[in-house]
Amino acid sequence: MVKFAVICASNMNRSMEAHYQLKKQGYNIESFGTGSAVRLPGPTATQPKIYHFGTAYNQIYDELKLQDKSLYTRNGLLMMLDRNRGVKSAPQRFHDEQRFFDVIFTCEERVFDAVCEELLNRAGVNSKPVHVINVDIEDNHREATLGAKTIIELAWQIEASKDLERDMDRIIEEVQNKVSHKLLYTVAFY
Repeated sequence: MVKFAVICASNMNRSMEAHYQLKKQGYNIESFGTGSAVRLPGPTATQPKIYHFGTAYNQIYDELKLQDKSLYTRNGLLMMLDRNRGVKSAPQRFHDEQRFFDVIFTCEERVFDAVCEELLNRAGVNSKPVHVINVDIEDNHREATLGAKTIIELAWQIEASKDLERDMDRIIEEVQNKVSHKLLYTVAFY
């Protein structure tokens, strides 16, 4: 079974929607963020809610619900956090993760760059390849759902492949021709 990871900046919206959808379909999936902290929309654009990676989704949910249930219900944060806490306990940072994955999906180009840089910094001492695929997904609830469908299509074809190294370019091209999300692809090493 292919070991997948999906990564966005804060391990909150895009990566968690894909994690949720892939887990529901039985894939071997984990999710992470690449930011220095978890950033969520606050009461104004200049007042984001900031949490450390590892802060439980339950804790964040409870705090936001107490602060302004109406605001965080309207903007969808409480619904998102409710989904997240049903998938795993807390947001995790990719840079702290030591497990190996066969395929890593990222959700925006700057996250793709951060993942590739982190893998490069690890110096490939294990000589284990990892396929890194970026699915460019706008950070909102609707696009996260659509992006998860693109990731599922990729995962399905990857899981069905008998020779991933040979088939990956074809898979990327076939999926790119079906979807509106811009895809980027590279091979890195652990």
